[in-house]
Amino acid sequence: MPPKLLAVDVGNTNVSLGLFEYDEKKGNLAEHWRIGTRRDQTSDELTLVLRSLFEAGHRNIQDVDHVIISSVVPPLVPIWERVCLKLFPTRPQIVGPGIRTGMPVRYENPREVGADRIVNSVAAYEIAGGAVIAVDFGTATTFDCVSSKGEYLGGAIFPGVHISMEALFERASMLHRVEIVRPPSVIGRTTTASLQSGLLYGYAGMVDAMVTRIQEELTDTPDVLATGGLAQRISEESKTIRKVEPFLTLEGLRIIFEKNQTNREQ
Repeated sequence: MPPKLLAVDVGNTNVSLGLFEYDEKKGNLAEHWRIGTRRDQTSDELTLVLRSLFEAGHRNIQDVDHVIISSVVPPLVPIWERVCLKLFPTRPQIVGPGIRTGMPVRYENPREVGADRIVNSVAAYEIAGGAVIAVDFGTATTFDCVSSKGEYLGGAIFPGVHISMEALFERASMLHRVEIVRPPSVIGRTTTASLQSGLLYGYAGMVDAMVTRIQEELTDTPDVLATGGLAQRISEESKTIRKVEPFLTLEGLRIIFEKNQTNREQ
């Protein structure tokens, strides 16, 4: 039976999971799930959730050989470690100091960079094959820049679309939650359309402006990839995003896992 890898990305809002099955050449994403992030969740509860996901997908959880985890919620790391020790034959690899990524980090303090940002950058660089900007539409909207030499240069962090929307509705009594879809025109003629215009076109414009400013500071001409829940919707209105990679973080975890496996074998 080919080996299987479970990749886990613990975000502030959601946890993304991907099951990779390996053939002779590389790991392929065979299954993926998304669950809500709960900071009060116990390892017993998470164990039940994982078992249920595998059963619903007609997968055998005992077939998992390896696990790799990235997390931006530090208190949940030991919880996930306990879950993995209960369910799987080996300790999980945790993306952090000491793990091999193959990407030099040029941040002033590399420990400040979120694990998901490095993981995204590793995957984006492999896909682009050169200088790249990875835009992640998550709880925060992040821009991560990689040089043509494969160096993580840094980036920018912006409040996420949903965070901004919730903050607006909490402060403005006359405004209500809306679905983030393309309105009939940029000039909204209803409150709903006006909100949709601001959220969709406003964020697309912000992305294009940020990418343009970042490009002005780089000596290389970077590719631009997007990921995250609203990546597809906003990329349709963006002039700078070239491609959407919905599983960028999971693929980055796979790549980092393989780099560390190769390092162990040498």
